Amino acid sequence: MAEKLLCLLIFFCCLHWIQPDNINEDTEDWMQKGQDELAAALKIQHNMGVAKNVILFLADGMGVSTVTAARIYKGQRDGKSGEETLLNFEHFPHAAFAKTYSTDKQVSDSAGTATAFLGGVKANSGTLGVNARVTRQNCTVFPEGSVDTIMDWALAAGKSVGLVTTTHVTHATPAAAYAHTPERDWESDATMGSANDLCKGKVKDIATQLIEDESNTRIKVILGGGRRHFLPNTALVPGTLDQLNVHGRVDGRDLIQVWKDNKDNRGAKATYLWNKQQLDAIDVNKTDYLLGLFNQGHMSFELNRNMTGVITEPSLAEMTTAAIRILSKDDNGFFLLVEGGRIDHAHHGNNAHLALSETVAFDDAVAVAKEMTGDETLMVVTADHSHVLTMAGYPDRGHDIFGIQDSLSQDGAQDLMPYATLSYANGPGPGRVDLTYTDTTSKFHQQSRLVPMNYETHAGEDVGIYATGPMSHLFHGVHEQNYIAHVMAYASCVGPNTQHCHQHRPREPDAETKTKGDGLCESGGLRRATDVVVTLMALLVSFLWWNL
Repeated sequence: MAEKLLCLLIFFCCLHWIQPDNINEDTEDWMQKGQDELAAALKIQHNMGVAKNVILFLADGMGVSTVTAARIYKGQRDGKSGEETLLNFEHFPHAAFAKTYSTDKQVSDSAGTATAFLGGVKANSGTLGVNARVTRQNCTVFPEGSVDTIMDWALAAGKSVGLVTTTHVTHATPAAAYAHTPERDWESDATMGSANDLCKGKVKDIATQLIEDESNTRIKVILGGGRRHFLPNTALVPGTLDQLNVHGRVDGRDLIQVWKDNKDNRGAKATYLWNKQQLDAIDVNKTDYLLGLFNQGHMSFELNRNMTGVITEPSLAEMTTAAIRILSKDDNGFFLLVEGGRIDHAHHGNNAHLALSETVAFDDAVAVAKEMTGDETLMVVTADHSHVLTMAGYPDRGHDIFGIQDSLSQDGAQDLMPYATLSYANGPGPGRVDLTYTDTTSKFHQQSRLVPMNYETHAGEDVGIYATGPMSHLFHGVHEQNYIAHVMAYASCVGPNTQHCHQHRPREPDAETKTKGDGLCESGGLRRATDVVVTLMALLVSFLWWNL
């Protein structure tokens, strides 16, 4: 009997030792977490090497509130309380903020901001690849006001380049890398109705620039949506027998065929594809140039890719994987732009669920790229602008990020109706309504808004910059958004400032590499060891119970 009482004592000691991963942390837990994080920070060393590769991850519309809500969403999706979760790029050793205003707007659009972080100069909203002398739809000083970009600089240095997006490949962010136009909406000849005679004589539509301009013919990877801008409106949609390319080109040109002919004339190994199955089957060794247009318009939201039970569009992570595999064949290195573009679109519709899902899908692409590349790659994650998403109230730890606050709680609303944690300052969503019987967790749910508008607007606060790899420590504090292009160029020895490249710059292990593998001193290592000990003790108790 005494032996079994001893077993029970040991058992209850084990129970006391076991602590859940979330919520019930005590002083010792927080002190250990703080010391672990401090130890990791003390090991960070500046990587002064040359960046052979540069990957810019641009999350369109990913403001700070989106990052916070997305990390909670990711954690809760994985069965945790959520708040303690970090997105993959939040593990990067260096972070900063970027000021997103354009030369003419306090709150900018995606065109002016993209020109800044890709071209190194701030510009007017609505314009792409031009300086502030060029105003929207004004061709008086065009093309004199055109500017080169990090993609141009990389090409001039003999590197391979590529772009991946979930929007049209002619949309604002990717287009700013290769196009020059006073109007972001001139994606094809069918959308140039607002152009006057002067502009029509000077400016080619964005799709034509992508396919025809000499420097752009050297872009090795182009993956995304927007197929309709490359095909005539009389063409059939791939995979259909009778569906016409509505809103397609009116000049009758097939720019996809033009792209194929250009590569054939150069003897290049090139592949065009339009669905996930073709991308999955790609032979990288037989492909030097890849054009993939997976939707007539923008690509589907991540949560909607499997609506019909057959996935025909690749994920952003899958497109990123294909791009890196092809670009990595170049011994001189590469520049790759990866855009998670539909975060922005979901926010514009007041749909936080879709926006957060897109953010996590974007983060998955970051993880894939980090795994595929080494310490010679500078990775920069940032956003072009924010959105008016707000996270409010005093929800309990672990509260569903899409949930509602109790109307009768101490922090309840004066009108005695429940309210959601997430809402918007403006947009097309419902106003103040009773959410008691509304499924606010549905991916189709529109969050409430304050000011009614047809289209939710951008927000003007700073956005984050997260970086790892060579010279990533140059991101610190608060920067103008155009600074991003200058750091990427400096780190990779391309562009206007390369004097330092002729000096010896020692390579040091990437900060993340130096902070890994610390065993029990690593954050979470002690808890894992504790779990192992507890399990062994429980087995010992069971053995003693039945054998004494």
